[in-house]
This record gives sequence, structure tokens and C-alpha cells, in this order.
Amino acid sequence: MSGVVTGADGVARCAWASATADYLTYHDEEWGVPVRGERALFERLTLEAFQSGLSWLTILRKREAFRQAFHGFDPEAVAAFGDADRERLLQDAGIVRNRLKVDAAIANAGAVVALRDAGGLDALVWSHAPAAHERPRSPEQLRATSPESVALARALKRAGFVFVGPTTMYAAMQACGVVDDHLAGCHRAVSA
Repeated sequence: MSGVVTGADGVARCAWASATADYLTYHDEEWGVPVRGERALFERLTLEAFQSGLSWLTILRKREAFRQAFHGFDPEAVAAFGDADRERLLQDAGIVRNRLKVDAAIANAGAVVALRDAGGLDALVWSHAPAAHERPRSPEQLRATSPESVALARALKRAGFVFVGPTTMYAAMQACGVVDDHLAGCHRAVSA
């Protein structure tokens, strides 16, 4: 299969996973595994927003610092952040120090809390899972957006979220297992 490589361990994987040990672990243990729950989804959406314009490897390597800085991605705690917290985050070299992204994380935490009365973040995200999804057979078949990611981005924006464009949401959907884009032939592909 194009885009699938067999590692030194004899395991076939999506080629991007072979770039670094961090990517290999992420590919094998997390990417495409269904993520459920408000806090876990809030973390993934936040990290995807911070990744925008950067390498995912940068975010992976800073993830523990993000977790500490954002109080374990507790939406209520982050929604309560004030000016002092914002400045603390902007001085924290362990995370990506981008004012727009920091402000988005705080605003999105408030939106997560507000969504509880309407069924919650988990229900909203998973309601946009595609009814059918054809497994890509090559990297060229991977997409950057989908009708479902466009719809999810719109729904999140209506709910008060920011930094949730269709491309960012498609990446989140892949990461959270809402869509499974492991290439055919990859050992993580649910059905090849």
C-alpha cells in the first residue's frame, strides 16, 4: 500500500508515524482511538487549535506543559481564568504563547460549560460522525475537510467556540476517532 511502511518491528503503519518515536507512539496508541468525555474532547480541540500553523510534533512535545498550564483541561477552571492567568500563560515557555490561541482556549472553555444544558460537547462532536467513511488507500486520498467537519465547525461557532475551522475540526475528528483515517494496510486500520 502506498503511504504504509513496515517498521523495524515488522509492523505496517501509516508512513507519517515513522518520522519520529513520538509520532510512532502517538499513531499506535492514540490517533484514531475514539475519545469520549467533555474534558478529553476539550483538551483535543484546544490542542488542535494551538497546532494551527505549527507542526503537530511541537504540540505533542508540549502536551504535558499544556495540561499543567490549563489545569488538566478542566473546562470550569479554564473558563474562570482572568487577566492574571492569561498573562501567566503568555509567559509560559512550555506552551505555545499566542494571545489569540490562549484567548480562544479560555473562551472555548466557557462554551463547553454552556453546552452542558444542550447535551454537552461529547454529544455535539459525535453527532457529526459520518454515517459511512471510506478508508483512504493512499496519502493522496486523505482530505483536509469533510462535509461533517464543516458542519461541526459551524455548530461549534454557533455555540460560541472560536479557532474551530473545518480543517482544524477534521484534524480533531481524525485524532479523536470520529473518523478513522489510518490507511488501508496499516495495523491500526479497523477494516482494510
